[in-house]
Amino acid sequence: MLNKLRSYIPGKWGEVKPVVPVVRLNGVIGAGSPLKPGLSLSSVEDALETAFSFKEAPAIALSVNSPGGSPVQSNLIFKRIRQLADENNKQVLVFVEDVAASGGYMIALAGDDIIVDQASVVGSIGVVSAGFGFTELLQKAGVERRVYTSGDKKVTLDPFSPEIKEDVEHLKTLQHEIHEMFIDMVKRRRGDVLGDEKELFSGLFWTGAKARDLGLVDSIGDLHSTIRERFGKETKIKVIGAKKRFLGRFIPGASLQGNLTEAAGSLPAATLATLEEKSLWAKFGL
Repeated sequence: MLNKLRSYIPGKWGEVKPVVPVVRLNGVIGAGSPLKPGLSLSSVEDALETAFSFKEAPAIALSVNSPGGSPVQSNLIFKRIRQLADENNKQVLVFVEDVAASGGYMIALAGDDIIVDQASVVGSIGVVSAGFGFTELLQKAGVERRVYTSGDKKVTLDPFSPEIKEDVEHLKTLQHEIHEMFIDMVKRRRGDVLGDEKELFSGLFWTGAKARDLGLVDSIGDLHSTIRERFGKETKIKVIGAKKRFLGRFIPGASLQGNLTEAAGSLPAATLATLEEKSLWAKFGL
């Protein structure tokens, strides 16, 4: 109704310029730490719902920059994007920045078109579990490990205990199941354009240009140029951010204070989470 009324208004007041909302999906996928929350469905759902509420938008754009992380959160974000796209009959354009690898690529699969930079890093379609073993360190330090459980496998793959072959095999079985789910998702979303590359699902990753040749992405480009080429030079791009908490709107630093208080008792865990995040980015030269 509003657009019809504007059509009768002369000059610039009657113009309705198209708007494409953009949601940025950046960072390591998962819970993160109190000082630096990770990328999860709960952290992006409000922004996604707001973006898809733009009824007149010709498309929804997602800017993805993630080295991966939790397969569960990756899948949840993917499914929510597709649900909203189907409910609102919207085209989804995904723009990859530095990296869309592992879970980051899983999220990118939610796009009807995936656009990358030539130098973007794409792929790593696999599953990894990493940790440390501290058994010899404990012995040298004279520290005795004491764990009391109900359930023979409650401390499976405990980093302070020697590895047990059966436990490792069990973990590999879980990884294989998740990997097969990931492969099925790629084939379902990209099966008609995927190349015959034997190592496509090996966990390797490629530049954006090579990923295009393999059928993992659709084209080379950037967000601003692509949006204006497709929908006109007058198209506006509106970045949709996460909503602030209620207290944070009125009391500057309120949410920060809560995070700092929560983090005070878990600084070692936060430090490890930061190191893990840096190692994930470093794998791709970042």
